[in-house]
Amino acid sequence: MKKHNDNVLRKVYGYFLPEAWKTSKGYFMVRIAKMLVVAGTPFINIYFIPAIVAELMGEGRIRRLIFLVATMVLLEFASGIANGVLNNVIERYGQYFENHFKMILSKRIMELDFQLTEDKKALDQLELAKNGMSWYSGGLNGLLDPFFSLLSNVLTLAGVVTLILTNTPMILVIAGAIVAVSTLISSRLNKIEQEGYKQLGKINRVFGYLGWSLVDFRYGKDIRLYDSKDMMVEKWKFFTEAFNRENRDIANKQLPFLLLQNGTQVIHDVAAYLYLGLLAIFGKISIATYIQMGNSTGTFTNSLKNIVILLQDMIKKSNYANEYVTFMDYPAAMPKGTKPVKEGKHVFEFHKVSFTYPGSEVEVLKDVNLVIHEGEHLSVVGLNGAGKTTMVKLLCRLYDPTKGEILMDGTNIKEYDYEEYMKVFAPVFQDFKLFAFTILENLMLKEAQDIGAEDAVARKTLEKVGMREKVDSFKNGIHTVLFKQFEEDGIEPSGGEQQKLAIARALIKDAPVVILDEPTAALDPIAEYEIYKHFEELVKGKTAIYISHRLSSCQFCDKIAVFSEGNVKEYGTHAELVHKPDGIYAEMFAAQAQYYVEG
Repeated sequence: MKKHNDNVLRKVYGYFLPEAWKTSKGYFMVRIAKMLVVAGTPFINIYFIPAIVAELMGEGRIRRLIFLVATMVLLEFASGIANGVLNNVIERYGQYFENHFKMILSKRIMELDFQLTEDKKALDQLELAKNGMSWYSGGLNGLLDPFFSLLSNVLTLAGVVTLILTNTPMILVIAGAIVAVSTLISSRLNKIEQEGYKQLGKINRVFGYLGWSLVDFRYGKDIRLYDSKDMMVEKWKFFTEAFNRENRDIANKQLPFLLLQNGTQVIHDVAAYLYLGLLAIFGKISIATYIQMGNSTGTFTNSLKNIVILLQDMIKKSNYANEYVTFMDYPAAMPKGTKPVKEGKHVFEFHKVSFTYPGSEVEVLKDVNLVIHEGEHLSVVGLNGAGKTTMVKLLCRLYDPTKGEILMDGTNIKEYDYEEYMKVFAPVFQDFKLFAFTILENLMLKEAQDIGAEDAVARKTLEKVGMREKVDSFKNGIHTVLFKQFEEDGIEPSGGEQQKLAIARALIKDAPVVILDEPTAALDPIAEYEIYKHFEELVKGKTAIYISHRLSSCQFCDKIAVFSEGNVKEYGTHAELVHKPDGIYAEMFAAQAQYYVEG
């Protein structure tokens, strides 16, 4: 256990201290200043009060008394002011570092392999990381408070030990024995708390999800129209009670040890002052020395106990913060190659590809064989659950096949540099997201000041997807903010308008492969036809993959792959498949066509 704690301390402080030093050296100057103030403050009373008592019982010189009292008060006042100012500065630094490490965590989340964003273990670790670096460890200040306080107490301890050894060394034995017992008790208290924290990982994640869902306006329509508020509140209550139960269990386990710890302090005080009193009665020490040793003994005991408690506090908080470090070092879910991706068009081949989502036993894809030629326009159709979107996710390396391999230009895609491979694709998934930024920033995915003359490209692309006129009608045009989370004059685009913006964003990326995964589901068939008609012109010369329940896209494609039960059941041109007897595609096409023919 000790070895584990030592490793955790080295790991955590080895991660956070260099990062904090690199970010702000001034923070450490403030910390050192406070450490020295805290270490020196106890010696004001230890020195001046016995001196005042000695003067009162001796010569009683008024000027000397006034000087001693005034100096003591001024030093205590100066110490209090300095401590308050330094605490205020440290608190502000703490807020700064909280945001800094949140930013680092957010960046890490965005860099994770996509499949980990749907992995329960990774999500639980993320929850432990967020809470471990905020609520439980207290962030960087929470980690460094006990560290610098421990150093302060070491300095104070060195001073009082020198005084005690000079006058009453036996006191050190009494205080040391009590501190040893208190150390064991504190160790048990920390262990109970840490074991309880591990149990709270999943509860906190569900607790947070329900809490945000209840107040998230995006769920407002569903909650109201399906009258689900009672269910939501009941679930909230259930997990709140589970959360409270876990905390109550922790508190109940800790209670007897807390009572025992308080008892040790009483035993110490009785033994120490009884021993000093006897020394004073038998004339071994003066009253002034009795007072000084009483203060020194209290300071020694508190400093020694504080050192142990602070060390345990460092271990406890390090174990919490270690969850953050663990997440930052979370292993990749997929191997990454180094082979550069050549420019231009590419040929892709699915060779006996099967796939099962992590944590599931259902094979979504089964022994898929498919070739996508360079510059080819492929339509992928099939019923829900046939594996269409999964095929695209594998192609984009959001997941790797469970069996088989995917080749690009004859090489397994795992061998390519991951970031370079990502640049090959410009997808629009059915669950695409737009951000509460300006329209221009959503299209370019760059900061406004970094876009420059590229906004002309954005405007031209908006015209091609039929959104230029609409965007120009807004007060701030292409600089209009989407949604109202942060701006009162933000606009709420319709589902169809959002899809057009997402398509425009994909076109602006200018990747060699464009993927549309049901991007026109919110459009009526005529608007969808217009999108595809223009899209054919826009992606001319590029490889394009269309996934849609409506078969209008098939009219523009070179080949059609019909997925069913996780495999490619039919493959060919529209003309070949539409007349195939008992064919899946022919049946789907006829079922959709009858609505328009009869109309």
